[in-house]
Formats: sequence, structure tokens, C-alpha cells
Amino acid sequence: MPDRFIDPYIDQSTGILRNLIGVATYDELQNAEGEFVALRMNEFFTRPVPHMSGSLDDFRMLHRVLFQDIYDWAGEIRTVEIRKNVEGAEFFLPSTNIVMGIGWAQGELRKDDMLSGLDPSRFAQRLAYHYDNYNFIHPFREGNGRVQRLFWTLLCHDAGYDLDWRLVSGEENDEASRLAAEDQNYTMLEAMFRRIASPCDPAVPISSESLTSGHLRTDAQ
Repeated sequence: MPDRFIDPYIDQSTGILRNLIGVATYDELQNAEGEFVALRMNEFFTRPVPHMSGSLDDFRMLHRVLFQDIYDWAGEIRTVEIRKNVEGAEFFLPSTNIVMGIGWAQGELRKDDMLSGLDPSRFAQRLAYHYDNYNFIHPFREGNGRVQRLFWTLLCHDAGYDLDWRLVSGEENDEASRLAAEDQNYTMLEAMFRRIASPCDPAVPISSESLTSGHLRTDAQ
């Protein structure tokens, strides 16, 4: 009989993700994540903001920035297979394919000139497509949603659009992402991005008004 799989990211004594802050319950970990990530998010925007290229290095850097206080594996791609913690959820991209998957997604993004020069309708359509490509990869054991929202905030600002994530509920984002991933139906994602995207001047720094509250909805993975 094969040995039972043991998730190396889980502290077997507590049943939650092993962490650097010594908390032992899920609720404590969620609360601590929110506080530390908020602090790191604010700190991030007090410095010159990097331009995103869509690379794995981008995602690893953002994950390390946000979660460095909480996980010793911050910024490291996962080595286990994951899926949303809901009945019937499909697995994300296999961990062995993450590097290849992001390389492909980055190539697709480059074909669209990093979303620059698009009118609002076309922008929402193409963002939905690329968002789905990257979302399916889910490169980290935890924190993928927050990293992806920050990544798209930065890239879209450079492309001439600001995203107000406060207008999106977790349930809406999850359902829109599920439809795109499982059915290649992007209509809900497109509607979401049409609602939250507004034209901006890339030369003007990103407004801090919506940053913290809009990015910190915790995700299941």
C-alpha cells in the first residue's frame, strides 16, 4: 500500500501552512497574512515601482515582497499539485510545467504588446484572455490571487488603465476564472474588467487609494 502523501508545506502538528510567525490556527494565519501583506504592499509603493514583463521572475519577486514575513518559501514556485478547495475543482497547471507555462503566457502577452494601445472594449477582452492564462499556472502554494492582482495592476497601469479591485467580490472573481479555465468562456471576466478598468496616464504614479483594500482578499491557494 503506497505511503500517504504528506504536503511538505503543511505543519503536521497544526494542520496549517508552516509559517515564520508561529501561529497555529487557520484564522490566526489569515489575520496575520492580511496585516503583513498590507504593510509590505504599502512599503512597495513608497519606492520606484518596477515595470512588469510577464516573466516568472516578476511573479517570484512580487510573491517574495508580499509574503517574506510569513513563509520561508516566499518567492519559490510550488512543488506540489493544487486546486481550489471546492467540490469538483480541477487542478491547476502541474508543478513541473510552471516554468514552461509562464514562458508561453509571456509570449502571448508580448503578441498583444503588453496590452498597450487598446480601446476599452478590446482591452477588457485581451486582459481576460491573458488573466486566464496566468491564473491557470498558479505558481505558488499560497497567495496566487494577491500576487496576480498586483501584477496586473502594475502592467495595466503601464498600458494606460487602472484597475479598481474593490469592485470585485471573491465569489465573482472565482466564478469568472472557473468559466474561463474550464469552458473557455471569457464573458464574465470581460464584464468584470470592463467594470473595474479606467483609462489613466501611465506617467502618473498609481493612486494608493484602492491598493491595500483592493488586493488583500485572501484566496484559497
